[in-house]
Amino acid sequence: MAQREKRSVSFPPDLAGAIDQAAKAAGSSFSSWIAETASRRLRLEAGRQGVAEWELEHGPLTEQELAEGLHRARELLGRASSSAPTSKKRSA
Repeated sequence: MAQREKRSVSFPPDLAGAIDQAAKAAGSSFSSWIAETASRRLRLEAGRQGVAEWELEHGPLTEQELAEGLHRARELLGRASSSAPTSKKRSA
């Protein structure tokens, strides 16, 4: 079993109720739902930071690169878009 660190946190009643419902719908506990959600948020933030660092070195992503990234993300999530963007490599 994974090691856990117990914490005491407070939520507004409406938020706690919404979390209870979401956890129940997901078949998990309140605590597990919070941990999963926080973990997902931290991964998203790390990804955003990685993109920001890459752009500092290489310049902003082009519209084509953004479209390709969105298409790949949708495929991974099982939400493929209607058409794949055509690949055009960035010049060095």
